[in-house]
Amino acid sequence: MNKINRKLARTALAAAATLALHAVAQAGEVEVLHYWTSGGEAKSAAALKAQLEKQGHTWKDFAVAGGGGESAMTVLKSRVVSGNAPAAAQIKGPTIQEWAREGVLSNLDEVATKEKWDSLLPPVVSDVMKYKGKYVAVPVNVHRVNWLWANPEALKKAGAKLPTNWDEFFVAADKLKAAGIVPVAHGGQSWQDFTTFESVALGVGGADFYKKALVQLDPATLSGDTMKKVLATFKKIKGYTDKNAPGRDWNLATAMVIKGEAGMQLMGDWAKGEFVAAGKVPGKDFLCAAAPGTAKSFTFNVDSFAMFQVKGDDKIKAQKDLAAAILSPEFQEVFNLNKGSIPVRLNMNMAKFDDCAKLSSTDFVSTAKGGSLVPSIAHGMAVAPAAQGAIQDVVSQFWNSDKMTADEAATKIAAAAKTK
Repeated sequence: MNKINRKLARTALAAAATLALHAVAQAGEVEVLHYWTSGGEAKSAAALKAQLEKQGHTWKDFAVAGGGGESAMTVLKSRVVSGNAPAAAQIKGPTIQEWAREGVLSNLDEVATKEKWDSLLPPVVSDVMKYKGKYVAVPVNVHRVNWLWANPEALKKAGAKLPTNWDEFFVAADKLKAAGIVPVAHGGQSWQDFTTFESVALGVGGADFYKKALVQLDPATLSGDTMKKVLATFKKIKGYTDKNAPGRDWNLATAMVIKGEAGMQLMGDWAKGEFVAAGKVPGKDFLCAAAPGTAKSFTFNVDSFAMFQVKGDDKIKAQKDLAAAILSPEFQEVFNLNKGSIPVRLNMNMAKFDDCAKLSSTDFVSTAKGGSLVPSIAHGMAVAPAAQGAIQDVVSQFWNSDKMTADEAATKIAAAAKTK
């Protein structure tokens, strides 16, 4: 009798354990390391948290302040080395492949196949999310980098029009200068110099040149005549910035355009958030257009989450649900409305978005089909971090030097591209 009771007890315990495990597998904790700590970004992260919690999971927030993510990456490295990686971390571009090579990322193909990611994303974006053909990360949004922002009143006062190519840009700049308005608002920080440089490279050389030079790092293209023309055009812009530009933060440069102190700014679409926060209306109080010569091209900066290997069915389920939620139409809409970027999904309804976002989305879709959707080198999407940093250093040296020629700069860029 005791044997039967013990057997029944064991069976009951086993059944209870199975039920408990099944319940846990349906709801788990997902720890997310990110650096979205400013107003619109924090609201965006909260939207993702709410979506996950609706499915019964627990979101453990691990926010590390610092807009560029350098601090977050330092924390992430120490966590991974100590065997305590978060379930998801905000990582982008070729850095995703660097982590994948370490063998620490999860395979997301099951989710990707179920949710049809390959048909939702342009191949140039989905390729960045894969390692050896398998998804290891999920994209959140698209920022367009090659934008020109302008104050219509400043242009009107100067008798200038919004430029569509570099010749028109310098005509408008001369008119603004003559009217006593700073033609180009710029922040003399290395990444801002590089952001301007890549828009010039795309506008002067075109998408094929851009890909060959700044994605494939072809030595002959980097040191060739087109690159020298790009550098000369880039350097000419400096003459239209003000003497207080060195060290200025990008948002303070945007503020100059908002106030009409400056006429134009070359900056990614995060600048739009500053105009909107100041109560300005696109098309009326400020103008957005593709950077000169780049209307048929698009340099993208994609935020994404890499998924790290976690243990436990509950955590794996929560991680997969997080990956699926990120690309859901509901989240794509609310996140990008808060962030100022556009959805990375190709089939999104853009009814709630402003005219600048609608233009960006239209161009994103058309350039994805036409082969002129290219990764931003200035924002970590195109090449490995070592080569990016080395090229960026040369570009800023050239911007700030009165003695370096375009020929010398091109030679130095080609040498810097070999940095491993």
